[in-house]
Amino acid sequence: MLALEMYRSPAKFLAAKAMGSRIPAILTGPAAPLRLVTIDEPKADREGWARIRPILSGICGSDLGMVTGHTKLYFSALVSLPFVPGHEIVGELLDDCEDLPKGTRVVMDSVLTCAARGVEPCESCSSGRTSLCDRITVGHVSPGLQTGFCQDTGGGWGNVMVAHRSQLYAVPEGLSDERAVLVEPLAGAVHTALRAKIEPGQSVLVSGAGAVGLFATLALRELTQAGRITVVAKHPKQRELARAFGASDVVAPDEVFRGVRRATGAFRLKPDLNAKEFLLGGVDVAVDAVGSKDSIDTVLRVTKAGGRVVLAGMPSTGADLSPVWFRELELTGTYASSREEPNGRPAFETALEMAQKAPLDGVVGARYPLYRWREALDHAQSAGRLGTVKVAFDVRAS
Repeated sequence: MLALEMYRSPAKFLAAKAMGSRIPAILTGPAAPLRLVTIDEPKADREGWARIRPILSGICGSDLGMVTGHTKLYFSALVSLPFVPGHEIVGELLDDCEDLPKGTRVVMDSVLTCAARGVEPCESCSSGRTSLCDRITVGHVSPGLQTGFCQDTGGGWGNVMVAHRSQLYAVPEGLSDERAVLVEPLAGAVHTALRAKIEPGQSVLVSGAGAVGLFATLALRELTQAGRITVVAKHPKQRELARAFGASDVVAPDEVFRGVRRATGAFRLKPDLNAKEFLLGGVDVAVDAVGSKDSIDTVLRVTKAGGRVVLAGMPSTGADLSPVWFRELELTGTYASSREEPNGRPAFETALEMAQKAPLDGVVGARYPLYRWREALDHAQSAGRLGTVKVAFDVRAS
């Protein structure tokens, strides 16, 4: 089969680290540890497993971080190289899979939990908090925190992949492929919104208006009783979609402190020696949907004392944690999604319902065959500036 394969290359990793900030094109060019290859199909030779032919497969921020060398080495023990990336998929079953017949269109919860690995359920899996599975490196499947980061399963950036029945959800008839491929990131947004524990009427800041931030905004408005939701957005299309998805206010990155101070009546303070300003007072809950140092620094500085900060973007290093200590902030991480969320339902069931009714037309703004992978990754790197939310591979065209 044809697939894009991620492989181990210390030389390319070091080149990306050394030159990526000065020559961005190198990250999806010579320094990318990715190759288009013909390899054997992964095997679905255990009970409960089936082959899937991907139709569309999204390019996620975590995929870009992996290809460009920005992902932390922390995760190196949680993957098995080489692997085929791609965990945001809509595809067609090539085999019967228990109650799902061959030909069923499916979406996939990518976390490779105890059920998929054939081991006794850990405490987290037993309670339905499958995103916290402690067995993601053991069992009869190679190490991999998710499908798309595991040598044995394949991924959506290839012609064929395999998945376990516990991961699969049938796509309702009438739901387009372009909407269905968004279900996995929407499920992550459901998880984020419910983990944020918003009380009725509380003010919320969402920092970032890429796919993570926009879908978090949508889920916060749909699933909580949040009051004012302020979204930080750089680009015109992001601002338009943030309002369509439920934002009360949209501010540019350089307007955050002024906007939050005005909306909440907070006091604005400026430390010495051009250190970054902060507020006394601020929003009740802030969601960081970027993961950059600047974005994390900002949400920590505009959240009121005793408030909650939710980290929905994969964090970088270097953020100043002084506000966490001084203002007694509660830090909450949110990763993937769970089979039993605080509302008592799998995140994917809620996400499938949202995908049917939310204003998602045009959110998949570009599709590329696998052989145009460098163009696809370049586009995804600049998606916000180009007015695109999600870039996907059209695997059928490959």
